[in-house]
Amino acid sequence: MASGGPERAGAAADAEPAPPDAAVAEPSDAAAELSYTPAEPPYAAAELAYTPAEPPDAGAAMSYAAAAPDAAAEAVDGGSPDAAAEAVDGGAPDAGLPGSSEGCPDDMVLVEGDYCPVVEQICLKHHKEYEKDQARRATAYKEAEGPTSVSERCLEYRQPSECLSKKRAPMRFCVDRYEWPNRKGELPALLVSWRQAVKACEGVGKRLCTEDEFNFACEGEEMLPYTYGFARDATKCNIDRPFRQREVTLYHYERCMRHPKCKAELERLDQRVPAGSMPACVSPFGAYDLNGNINEWVMRPGRKSPERSGLKGGWWGPMRGRCRPTVGFHKEEDYGYEQGFRCCKEAAAR
Repeated sequence: MASGGPERAGAAADAEPAPPDAAVAEPSDAAAELSYTPAEPPYAAAELAYTPAEPPDAGAAMSYAAAAPDAAAEAVDGGSPDAAAEAVDGGAPDAGLPGSSEGCPDDMVLVEGDYCPVVEQICLKHHKEYEKDQARRATAYKEAEGPTSVSERCLEYRQPSECLSKKRAPMRFCVDRYEWPNRKGELPALLVSWRQAVKACEGVGKRLCTEDEFNFACEGEEMLPYTYGFARDATKCNIDRPFRQREVTLYHYERCMRHPKCKAELERLDQRVPAGSMPACVSPFGAYDLNGNINEWVMRPGRKSPERSGLKGGWWGPMRGRCRPTVGFHKEEDYGYEQGFRCCKEAAAR
């Protein structure tokens, strides 16, 4: 087997510059809308990049994956939090599903245990595409240099993962069972910015998950590289689908649906699957699709605007698609066709 070096994964898995000293002002609705431009082609660590768009339709609302705005979208776009919660919860809890909703709303699962902040995960075998790219860029010092268009995909990790932290941190919180709009069988939201995700979660009495919360909900106490284990498996989660180059400017979802070219381009690019439709893509706590399908926005505590945003879990393309890595350079107004979110909430006291 080809040997890979250890990955030491903490709360911030990707190195990046320190955030600015002062927070930027919240943009207006018109100024906040951006278009999406992927890197040419997607970079291994970054995976995506963004550029500002021309001034968009003022007041364009965030909406979701369904062809027409549903009750949850309408509630977040201007209705009451109670109405939104009812729309997202869908009534009775899902019977017979993994995990527990004790201390949580019926549409969420409880995440409880001891979390390791810094983990060592050693890759035993990488994807051949990545190995060839490393060899192509290798220097006399056995290190790869220069730009790359190949994402680091590990096919198998050494078992078990090792906790490098002196102490583990007790955690107890609730996380949405599915990606927003948190309904089994629906396509997850896309073309949504971090700020829109924050407001959507707040609109239903929840909040955006933090990096550490996502890590723990995804990997469990065993510190699994993938929700389902140590070996990469594209039959279990929606990952490793062929990359399709974007050719047309994309807008936020609702606006995109009003523009025939944008709508047609999104349909060509889109490779999502309905939430919960891959039963093996479930975390130790019972949360679905934390790896692949759609990148998920998270909160990065201790940072200032516009650096509070991070993306985790990977999406359907040939990307890393595992629990620990965080893509941290996308700003709070950025959005893309592979980008969505889910919500977290404090668990009720025992």
